[in-house]
Amino acid sequence: MQLMDGISETEFRLAAFLAVFAIMGVLELWIPKRRLKAPKARRWTTNLTIVGVDSLLVRLMATFAVPLAAVAAAFHAEQHGLGLFNSVGWPLWLETVLAIAALDLALWLQHLVSHKVPLLWRLHQMHHADVDIDVTTAIRFHPIEIGLSVLWKIVWVLALGASPLAVLLFEVILNGAAMFNHANVALPAWLDRILRTLIVTPDMHRVHHSAMRCEHDSNYGFNLSVWDRLLGTYTAQPEKGHEAMTIGLAPYQTADPTRIGWSLALPFKELPKSD
Repeated sequence: MQLMDGISETEFRLAAFLAVFAIMGVLELWIPKRRLKAPKARRWTTNLTIVGVDSLLVRLMATFAVPLAAVAAAFHAEQHGLGLFNSVGWPLWLETVLAIAALDLALWLQHLVSHKVPLLWRLHQMHHADVDIDVTTAIRFHPIEIGLSVLWKIVWVLALGASPLAVLLFEVILNGAAMFNHANVALPAWLDRILRTLIVTPDMHRVHHSAMRCEHDSNYGFNLSVWDRLLGTYTAQPEKGHEAMTIGLAPYQTADPTRIGWSLALPFKELPKSD
């Protein structure tokens, strides 16, 4: 997919990723919310290696099956007249807004289910096992979970008939939002209150990474905050406060989650008992 001035989709995604990652990284140094427990170099090496493995898997999926990328699925739907938006004559701007909102709800639902279904939780717990939360936690997902997420998005893209532009915008916005709300940054309280009326803020999402089960089973949103408010899964603040709360999962409060091999093998270990 070519964008303006001959910029490719891949180049646009990479530029957006690097820009947001750099901004969040600087803000974490400038206005950190919490003191990190684990050495940053070790955690970042593990988390960035994981995203490299994830990216390789998605590329392999796109190579050996068509269409196994959300934007490719959108082109397929457009060419074959599939989905809701390809059967109505709504303005492109309206279809784009509705598609982004619907896809965000789809990811909220996937996230909820990943906490409720034991087999999916085996995969998702790798994300939650991180003993700190910062910008790299946003990209710490097990490769198998990433593959399933791609398939889930494709189902929704085909059903909606979302345009390639809408899907590209959604994925770039989602990626940037995830890095923002996982970042270890201390926003002023007044700014957090304003932002979280619409989007998920770092303070709001940090609750979701609490070691307390009642807290990490809330605030499932990655981008829009409205789904948790509307569907009864919203928790405003952690019980112990943001500085004193424990991040991660209770059984894994060790150095193990900072190790790449341990992290990738975690879904195949025995599930710990719920707290």
